[in-house]
Amino acid sequence: MFMFSSAFRSSKRSSNAIWIPSSSSSSSSFSNLYTNGFPLKNNSFSLSHPRSFSIKVSSSSTTIAEPEGIKITSVPTKPIEGQKTGTSGLRKRKFYLLQVKVFMEENYLSNWIQSLFNSLPPEDYKNGVLVLGGDGRYFNREASQIIIKIAAGNGIGKILVGRDGIMSTAAVSAANGGFIMSASHNPGGLEYGWGIKFNYNSGQPAPESITDKIYGNTLFISEIKMAEIPDIDLSHTGVTNYGNFTVEVIDPVSDYLELMETVFDFQLIKSLLTRSNFRFAFDAMHAVTGAYAKPIFVDKLEAHLDSISNGVPLEDFGHGHPDPNLTYAKDLVNTMYSEEAPDFGAASDGDCDRNMILGKKFFVTPPDSVAIIAANAQEAIPYFHGGPKGLAQSMPTSGALDRVAEKLGLTFFLGYILQTPWYFCSRFLLAGNLMDAGKLSICGEESFGTGSDHICEKDGIWAVLAWLSIIAYRNKDKKPGERLVPVSNVVKQHWTTYGRNFFSSYEECASEGANKMIEYLRDLASKNKAGEKYGNYVLQFADDFSYTDPVDGSVASKQGVRFVFTDGSRIIFRLSGTSSAGATFRIYIEQFEPDASKHDMDAQVALKSLIDLALSVSKLKGFTGREKPTVIT
Repeated sequence: MFMFSSAFRSSKRSSNAIWIPSSSSSSSSFSNLYTNGFPLKNNSFSLSHPRSFSIKVSSSSTTIAEPEGIKITSVPTKPIEGQKTGTSGLRKRKFYLLQVKVFMEENYLSNWIQSLFNSLPPEDYKNGVLVLGGDGRYFNREASQIIIKIAAGNGIGKILVGRDGIMSTAAVSAANGGFIMSASHNPGGLEYGWGIKFNYNSGQPAPESITDKIYGNTLFISEIKMAEIPDIDLSHTGVTNYGNFTVEVIDPVSDYLELMETVFDFQLIKSLLTRSNFRFAFDAMHAVTGAYAKPIFVDKLEAHLDSISNGVPLEDFGHGHPDPNLTYAKDLVNTMYSEEAPDFGAASDGDCDRNMILGKKFFVTPPDSVAIIAANAQEAIPYFHGGPKGLAQSMPTSGALDRVAEKLGLTFFLGYILQTPWYFCSRFLLAGNLMDAGKLSICGEESFGTGSDHICEKDGIWAVLAWLSIIAYRNKDKKPGERLVPVSNVVKQHWTTYGRNFFSSYEECASEGANKMIEYLRDLASKNKAGEKYGNYVLQFADDFSYTDPVDGSVASKQGVRFVFTDGSRIIFRLSGTSSAGATFRIYIEQFEPDASKHDMDAQVALKSLIDLALSVSKLKGFTGREKPTVIT
């Protein structure tokens, strides 16, 4: 049953749901007015340009009920091909991310939303509370109106929707049950992608058992239950009632900020950001994080206003690609590698579940980032004052976190993220099982995602605050004007203690050739034996990784082809499906180096022989026609 007991969950996760009926006289804490963010007159999230497309819904309908003043109509429809549900929602058709134009087709979105309600037991949602928000991309506001009306038509008691339809993935995931309108880190606009995800009763991405039912119902749907209510004004916070159905437009920031204040020592972070000799830079990439950056970093933590760049969420992300890596966050990278670079730089993606961390002329790899957060969490972050319960990471992530878990005596889980072939990639679903079982506190993945059990998702803002906490803690005894411990020193001190796992990832948009390539590699791995030589490397084992969840016993197979060598070096090949242009072929290359005298080497130099071996073994050029991948981090 959906729960939204106090807008956001307690910082101590619990799997026990408490149903709050919509008739309750107590209002949600979301009802607090938004008073400390961008002035609306200067930072309206609405765009005034006219729409090129109109939403098409069948006009033929039949009144089926009038419960307490709400007129519900049955809109006839028929199945629409290609609504296979994956990534806990509807995002892909074949190898291409669904474009906005597809969702604007007659009943396309409506069919899926209705099929979702048809897939749930009525007691799970009748008179319950749902959360609705998104990353601010094109079509979100129109989609919000459709979802609200279908939710009302199916008996939902109350919808909490972010102002202008905006709310980060992390913020929605802090609630128990809701919709996230996002195509993640992919570009936005009329010619680009759109998607919708569904979070279930603990705030975790919907499990496959539910997404399979949704898809099954899309194959036989014949009617859509639609409430005949006016469009909701999403531009202002407030409550609107229609009979026994309520819509509350909420500030998307205030309760999430309150949750962050229970996790971190904000006074400690403020003491760093207000130092005269510390400069902070955050690139919101014109994505949903822009709604959070100023209220949190500037208004609450007193960073300078000019610390925030691209801080206004735009429907097309300012014509950018909101993916925080060395390729797409190039403006921030150039700033951080300039002679006048700030001391700390960070960026987040379209829906704020990914992050990138940079020091002055220094890039922190995602595997190092989560390892360093875990190693310093107990000292620097109050939420972990008793120590983390366990650590986990996706299989392709380097062994850096493994070494932290071993040294701290913590249980370590490898492969917590279910990353099956392109059509289904339910991130943090398996991590949620471990969190709810009290076995996991901190987790991360190779593709710039980091999170903890404060919610059941990745959280870009959380990761940035975690890093600021670590830097602040390392410098808490420094006197004004005294030289501060920089990001690079924190990382290098970590390498001195744990050794360095040189790590690099290569990405290439997949083609039919990439599918043939992964099949070739699976066949090669199945035939290889321990002791075989690959250039200067001796094979320890090769396999196609499979993960069995230790909580519910679910199995995820075909997670990636691994070639692991006797010196600990690894090459991993994987095909995934989160690209806007199609499935993505990824190569992960790792080599452990215990010798501190070699830790300052450039990763691409240190890994050159392994990189050459990976390109040779995969026959990348032969299968795809490419000399090398398009994105290298």
